[in-house]
Amino acid sequence: MADLTCDVAVIGAGTAGIAAERSARAQGAKTLLIDPDFAGTVCATVGCMPSKLLIAAAHRAHDARTAGLFGVSTSVSVDGAAVMARVRAERDAFAAATRAGFDDLPNGTCIRARARFTGPGALSLDDGRKVAANAIVIATGSHPMVPPPFRDIGGDRVLTNRTVFEQADLPKSLAVIGAGAIGIELAQAFARLGVRVAVFDQGDTIAGARCDAIHDALKAELAKDMDLFLGADVKPEALAGGIRLVWEEGDDTFDRVLVATGRLPSLDGLDLSASGLHLDDNGLPDVDPETLRCGDSAIFLAGDANANRPVLHEASTEGAVAGRNAAAFPDLTHATRSPRFTITFTDPPLVSIGQGPVDSAQIGTADYTDQGRAKVEARNVGLAQLYAAAPDGRLIGADLFCPGADHLGHLIAWAVDAGMTASDLLSKPFYHPTVEEGLRGALREICRAVPLDLPGDRDTGNPPGI
Repeated sequence: MADLTCDVAVIGAGTAGIAAERSARAQGAKTLLIDPDFAGTVCATVGCMPSKLLIAAAHRAHDARTAGLFGVSTSVSVDGAAVMARVRAERDAFAAATRAGFDDLPNGTCIRARARFTGPGALSLDDGRKVAANAIVIATGSHPMVPPPFRDIGGDRVLTNRTVFEQADLPKSLAVIGAGAIGIELAQAFARLGVRVAVFDQGDTIAGARCDAIHDALKAELAKDMDLFLGADVKPEALAGGIRLVWEEGDDTFDRVLVATGRLPSLDGLDLSASGLHLDDNGLPDVDPETLRCGDSAIFLAGDANANRPVLHEASTEGAVAGRNAAAFPDLTHATRSPRFTITFTDPPLVSIGQGPVDSAQIGTADYTDQGRAKVEARNVGLAQLYAAAPDGRLIGADLFCPGADHLGHLIAWAVDAGMTASDLLSKPFYHPTVEEGLRGALREICRAVPLDLPGDRDTGNPPGI
């Protein structure tokens, strides 16, 4: 007989799990939120927030070093221990705010334990209790993947995003294994804080850039701060106080290695084989991305644990959909999915929205190396590419690597989601001088090519580039 019964049991108290529990409870369901730690979300503890705190410090250092261009003289020194102390202090405040939210849940909702399946609607907790649920949401997140050669090296010489922010001081040198979003963000931040950085990746693409021109601009900018070794298969060798890396073209020694080779769904220990789900060769169930339902079961898989769209806003959306469907099961609603939207917080940011260049009937390009506001601020780097469909020039996606791309990207993502055409967007006001008005050239290029009548776009009549 079960010790605990509920309508919906949610395993994992991260972003997706919190959203799932809230959504299910809003439908009137009796819920349990099961987690061994209730430490706070990955974003607050080891992801978005501590990384952005480190990046913010790097921005200050870089701005100070380059102030001479504006006639401002300054001397820059970086106190690595103070940098890392602030990262942890502010990170802990964000995490504490997340944890405080658990106190607001109804009594008995939070169950501090590890859960595993003993049947389709049955869980066993590591404290000996049994749970019976009408439906279950799995929202256990993901964890860093560390390849065996690096896993075998002991001590704190090999870091991941879970451990890098616990360093008491900045290392003198750092090798980053993996040129994805996490690796590149942290690599540039550490480099601009005075750390000698080298990035290695077996592939040829940085941060998943989809457009060759965008990738070339990104690579050239990053190379100003660090060494880049793409297509490199490195082998580590432990040394006293450091690690030696060997690859086909050379070798080098570093104080620390940050492994950022991807993340894996955290499903180990759940004993999914007892859940009644059909599992593939990787031990993963088939998940409907619109309902988050696993097969024909009353089990739902949301957030990073399903490896579909591993970013925070998607995890929150998926959690809400999974929780609602779990509460209403077997009546299901389908998620209204927004266009794919990712930001890599390099300087300038790299942004990818919706469909890519191969799906586009027309591409409009905005060159930010000669854009007025960008030149004023000495940030004139990169470009933006907008993608549109025929016959009406409806915007379907974009790739950006330019000043303010994290903000421009939101405007474009909203326009794509709303089904706006290039002409629609061009008819909106563009204030002068802003980086936003740099997009007008790309929008006009699409309008001319589709072809569409150019609207009387509401600008100030400034010449190209201004």
